[in-house]
Amino acid sequence: MALSVKNLTGGYFGNPVLKNVNFELADGELAAFVGLNGAGKSTTIKEIMGLLTPFSGEIRVNGTTLAEDKTAYRKAIGYIPESPLLYDELTLKEHIELTALAYDIAPETAFSRADRLLKLFRLADKLDWFPSTFSKGMKQKVMIICAFLTQPRLYIIDEPFMGLDPLAIRDLIELMLEMKQSGASILMSTHILSTAEKFCDKFIVLSEGSVAADGNMGQLRASFGDENASLDDIYVKLTAHE
Repeated sequence: MALSVKNLTGGYFGNPVLKNVNFELADGELAAFVGLNGAGKSTTIKEIMGLLTPFSGEIRVNGTTLAEDKTAYRKAIGYIPESPLLYDELTLKEHIELTALAYDIAPETAFSRADRLLKLFRLADKLDWFPSTFSKGMKQKVMIICAFLTQPRLYIIDEPFMGLDPLAIRDLIELMLEMKQSGASILMSTHILSTAEKFCDKFIVLSEGSVAADGNMGQLRASFGDENASLDDIYVKLTAHE
């Protein structure tokens, strides 16, 4: 099991945002993580990443908890945040080198993996550029390249389509599907439901800090008694009261 979240309660300064959250990602599964702003998606991601400590519950990545093996836990995760986080004083090449160092990947291996990604996202000729010269979309592509070159067991991707042009969105989707086929699992937070419905295996809907729905489109449609419902339709029904 790539990711297991059991009875997770957590939040900030003793105030619970998440209330007994439960869901799993199997190997090679791509899940859309959806909900209104404030539903608890970002808090859940921070709990999984180890940036917040749960009040109670258990999170396992690739079978281990953060407390059991911090290094193995963190190396099993590749993270792409909603807003690019880059070091202004480091070039694109140096960002790749830093990523390789953090994940204990040999530099030659890292650049071998990065070569295809750099070409795919049209950044191969910009290795010596600094982030200050990049557009927001280019910065997002750097984050994507650094995450995917680590080849982790679990990808956590937060609003991946923000700032990307249509061609880059297509390339990212193809890359995610390729990684899924290789056995990696992906938890993708997104508000672009029509796009997610086309290629995600399952959908986890968070509502007011709890899981309101968890399943594939067939299961969600059956739960709501509408075999023709779109993900947008189901989402509206689940969140209209918030």
